[in-house]
Amino acid sequence: MKNQKIKGNLLLLLTSFIWGTSFIAQSVGVETISPTAFNGIRSLIGSIALLPVILFMDISKKRNNIESAPINKTLIIGGIVCGICLCLASTLQTAGMVYTSPGKSGFITALYMVIIPIIHLFTGKKPSPIVWSAVIVALVGMYLLCLDSDLTINKGDVMTMFCAVIFSFHILAIDYFSPKVDGVKLSCLQFFVCGMINVVWMFFDSPQPELKPILNCWVSLFYSGVLSCSVAYTLQIIGQKYTDPTSASILMSLESVFSTLSTVILVGLGWQLTGGTLSVREISGCILMFAAILLVQIPDMKASKNNACQI
Repeated sequence: MKNQKIKGNLLLLLTSFIWGTSFIAQSVGVETISPTAFNGIRSLIGSIALLPVILFMDISKKRNNIESAPINKTLIIGGIVCGICLCLASTLQTAGMVYTSPGKSGFITALYMVIIPIIHLFTGKKPSPIVWSAVIVALVGMYLLCLDSDLTINKGDVMTMFCAVIFSFHILAIDYFSPKVDGVKLSCLQFFVCGMINVVWMFFDSPQPELKPILNCWVSLFYSGVLSCSVAYTLQIIGQKYTDPTSASILMSLESVFSTLSTVILVGLGWQLTGGTLSVREISGCILMFAAILLVQIPDMKASKNNACQI
């Protein structure tokens, strides 16, 4: 059980790394086309990229006389629920960034770390004091990393807060459906649902979608669609099978740390990007975020030690 949770946590850590490093591609993409167009096209690319993976896995299972997970009612409902949550959350986040800074957006979005254990209080699943401590440490770390002295609230902040709430339900929905269905098929279906909603939406958005701008940012779309969508979100679904939602939310919030570090590295290599150095405050935030990750492992380390003593 302990090894499975470590496996899940490592997959979620890799997920946050991919999301963080793909933030630059997303930022470049939405400068060229509308947020709904970018989200829609990259989601459909992510869905399509998973089709050969699903086919290969089914063929491999058939050769080994292993029954493939069926496309049943639970999978379809899970894909629709997760896809709608993902669509609403990502669109609100992107739209909110028009009115607020990326740092404030990152901090407010990461509030799902607090929202998830609060939701659990109403479902009878009470996180341990150590997990609550990890949430608080991570929250302080996110504050130091993302926020400046401007703490005013505008409509972009409110939109991003709703984004954080919906991301919380997205994480909880995956926690509910992922043990019951094939994780890769669930990921593929959620991206198809998310992509179709955004593609329809983009024709009612401004500016109207045009082929040339879309082709101009094909690198960002491909990178974000294949890595951020098909790879990272699939890793999230698989990783959440083996760990609890609160620990998962803290691990995935490291996206902001990896985004900041990747920006610093790329600026050092000569890229023209905003932000190329880390202040003492930001470095302190990164350290606290990693400390929170270590904190959530303590209960498993204690359990492992007790089991070893019993043996």
